[in-house]
Amino acid sequence: MRKVVAFNDNWNFSKNGVDTVSVSIPHTWNNIDGQDGGNDYYRGTCTYTKNFSKPEINDGERVFIEFRGAAMSAKASLNGKELVSHRGGYSTFRADMTDILEAENVLIVEVDNSANNAVYPQMADFTFYGGIYRDVNLIIVPEEHFELLKDGTPGIKVTSKVDLKNKKAVVTVETWHNGKEVLITVNDETKKVPDKAEFEIENVHLWDGLDDPYLYTAKACLSGGDCVSTKFGVRDFEIDSEKGFFLNGRSYPLRGVSRHQDRIGLGNALTKKEHEEDMDVVLELGANTLRLAHYQHAQEFYDLCDEKGLIVWAEIPYITKHMSEGKENAKSQMKELITQCYNHPSIVCWGLSNEITASSPVTDELLSDHKELNDMCHKMDSTRPTVMAHAFMLEKDSPLIPIADIASYNLYFGWYLGELEQNEEFFDEYHKMFPDRVIGFSEYGADANSRFHSSKPEQGDYTEEYQCLYHEHILKCIEERPYLWATHVWNLFDFAADGRDEGGKKGENQKGLVEFDHKTKKDAFYLYKAAWSKNPFVHVCGKKYVDRAEDKTKVKVYSNCESVSLMVDGKLVDTKSGKTVFEFEIDITGEHRIEALSGDCRDEMTIKHVNESNSEYIFGGSGNVVNWFDKEDIKAGFFSIKDTFGDLMKNPGTAAIVGKIMAKASASRGEVAEGTKDNKALMQMMAGLSFESLLKKAGANVISPDQVKSINDALQNIPKEG
Repeated sequence: MRKVVAFNDNWNFSKNGVDTVSVSIPHTWNNIDGQDGGNDYYRGTCTYTKNFSKPEINDGERVFIEFRGAAMSAKASLNGKELVSHRGGYSTFRADMTDILEAENVLIVEVDNSANNAVYPQMADFTFYGGIYRDVNLIIVPEEHFELLKDGTPGIKVTSKVDLKNKKAVVTVETWHNGKEVLITVNDETKKVPDKAEFEIENVHLWDGLDDPYLYTAKACLSGGDCVSTKFGVRDFEIDSEKGFFLNGRSYPLRGVSRHQDRIGLGNALTKKEHEEDMDVVLELGANTLRLAHYQHAQEFYDLCDEKGLIVWAEIPYITKHMSEGKENAKSQMKELITQCYNHPSIVCWGLSNEITASSPVTDELLSDHKELNDMCHKMDSTRPTVMAHAFMLEKDSPLIPIADIASYNLYFGWYLGELEQNEEFFDEYHKMFPDRVIGFSEYGADANSRFHSSKPEQGDYTEEYQCLYHEHILKCIEERPYLWATHVWNLFDFAADGRDEGGKKGENQKGLVEFDHKTKKDAFYLYKAAWSKNPFVHVCGKKYVDRAEDKTKVKVYSNCESVSLMVDGKLVDTKSGKTVFEFEIDITGEHRIEALSGDCRDEMTIKHVNESNSEYIFGGSGNVVNWFDKEDIKAGFFSIKDTFGDLMKNPGTAAIVGKIMAKASASRGEVAEGTKDNKALMQMMAGLSFESLLKKAGANVISPDQVKSINDALQNIPKEG
């Protein structure tokens, strides 16, 4: 009989060999310093120690210790003898303790999240927490037992093949163990076999996404009493380059969000409670897909995805920077991901890498490593495709893209660089070039600090209002392109990114639809709820934008109802019919109570007229978006900052001026400008942008208004031909 004993309590923790404190698992030492963007962010080795008595075991029984996640590398010893070493911070690993156990025991676990050149991730826009941040268990099994060590296996693997026309399925169950025979049970049918059995299910009950996420159970038992079981779903899916994703034979457009696993104050040391709370937010939003980025997530969360019917993209942290010495680690992390997550019906693809060319060129080595990783995935799992997420600057005809079965792009036109319309242009051009390739939208987003507001939002101002405009545009872009196999907002939640200091917060990426507490929803959250959720509601945007200096103000309402009425101080102003976004304009003279109504749905806010704009609503107190010139300030027939980057680079005189400024902007951000001119995709994208927009994105802290005026004066001395 298998026994699983929680082993989370009564650990002693030490950083740098000092300041030993008592802790419970899950635990991370970066729950504060990894989230505040300070210089004290600690990446190094820390030690966990546990003293314990030998558990009661019967003759022949074996005792294994299970770590569900220790970041990023771990080395454990028991009573002075090495027990296990593991490299990779997101997967389960185990060790057999039996032969080292004594009456009283000392277990020492050294966990290391320091920088190195062999364990992924090493460069990415999120905090690399350290610690034993998921559960630790003791697993006591009979002498005859299922495999526990190889790649953290659950010991049982279920593969289903569906015949939709005849409503039946063939289910194959494989097991790994050290016994002679095993009893395998599926759907009340039991077979006695050496290790593998096949079952036919008539009138099969399909796992059908959000509509009906039905789960079967497969159970395997050995004669000595050890048993393992797993839930599984029977489903069929396909992906069409023109029509997108199909689930069980019907069109099922995948529209959802990405998720990082951390939370303010807790870091990545989450319990089942936090995972369940996150899932509640996903379900309220109405998303039907999740990209679980950029690493293997907790089994508890994959279980929730199975139970609730979410379609999942699972991936490893092979991200941003290719490392020549990281090949084996990427393969190891992928083996563990597939082995440990194979039985989850929610998962439909394995992610090979994310934006791997962001700081690495496409070399023969990078291509070869991806091909090897891709082939390994297909060998381990013939039922799921592979996928990669590419940075926007990767050439559309790059030889890297067709290595995986399907592709997606991370595009931030309208936020980091470029104009919103370039998102549509990018996908339409790609789809025209490669109509038989499957393409998706794996990341898109705009940062918003809910303290900042504007009646005239602009790119780069970090206001909730601009985040809303951005997502309204992208939502329309997505709805008009059914060929996008899956789309994922970046991100559902704000998350820790230790290297960031922007938008009024240190150490955070603020692209979330929900704040870092995973509770406070930004206005943009309700835009997607209006588009995806079936539960009627109305939401008035701008509740935190109380003080307004304009005499007329716009009131925006998000709703999935067909019509919305607006009341001001108890009086009906207007009723509008439409879809998702409802906009009204009202006069404001003092303090007003605004109500939105539709049927039984209601929401309200209070705003008030002020004589001067509230500086607390503006990032930096005076704004980071600079309007440098009016039209009359520009001399016709001569170049200016209003001209496009492409046109300025065509003229030798203006190109010299522009080149110096772009080099300064790149250097100020620690970026490498070298090689930018050789990236055709990046240069093509930048060519259509006004130089003014590029300068604005650099920010007034890099290029001051006085410097911009000097640049414009210099450009205005160079006449245009003709």
